[in-house]
Amino acid sequence: MSGAAAELHLGIATLSRRIERLESALKLPLFVRQQSGYQLTEEGAGLIEKAEAFEAAAAAFTSGVSSATQLSGRVRLATAENLATALILPALPEFYAQYPGISLELVTDITTANLHRRDADLALRMVKPERGNVTLRRLGTLGFGLYASPGYVAQREAHHNTGDYDTDAFITWGEMQAHLPAAQWVERVLRSHEPALTTTSLATQLAGAKAGLGIAVLPHFLAREAGLVCIAADIGVDQPIYLVIQTDLTQSGRIRAVGDFLTGLVANNRERLSGR
Repeated sequence: MSGAAAELHLGIATLSRRIERLESALKLPLFVRQQSGYQLTEEGAGLIEKAEAFEAAAAAFTSGVSSATQLSGRVRLATAENLATALILPALPEFYAQYPGISLELVTDITTANLHRRDADLALRMVKPERGNVTLRRLGTLGFGLYASPGYVAQREAHHNTGDYDTDAFITWGEMQAHLPAAQWVERVLRSHEPALTTTSLATQLAGAKAGLGIAVLPHFLAREAGLVCIAADIGVDQPIYLVIQTDLTQSGRIRAVGDFLTGLVANNRERLSGR
């Protein structure tokens, strides 16, 4: 695996996932996993000749044009900070290994970047654009639930408070983000009560929940990986994830490369992001 990963300029985990997807698509076990490495199965060995034919065809197709298709330049990508830090950044070394000439500029402002104003070349976001000359594609879903620290949940259960939220403390968004589905959900639950904490960032809400300050509406993948406990898994505020590209840039090689990278990234993390 180490040798194959180095040859393909991939991480071992990525290569393992690709093999698993190939086996799933073919409905055949291609390898036997052993401590000493991967051993081809009889079915896998029988496909070597066909695989080599595919490789030769691919090499012939790209022969002589590699220098012409060497991609370079800066691409400005707008996205939510939580997607940038927890999803995109960890995968960027693999992207740069494939496209060393492309420089990525990440825009993670709280206010949504406007592609119509050329704030960014493309975006990965949860808000569907209502106007502008853009091309969009839905890639997946970002799932949200109610989360709190283990200590808060234990205290809550000790007081037999498991059926409603009347006595719960909530962490939510400030006035500038009151339009967000998560903020509106908390507002309906709180009614006339004040929240325990309002913030302007998801990272701060996550930290507040970990500190035991109350319950927060958080993306499943962030909350679970932070060790928080899920109180309610489906509260009706899941958000679609859209890839949005300026239409006049869709034929740009470097823009397509980043778009394909993001599409694959969301697909490979579909269950993690949705929380299902």
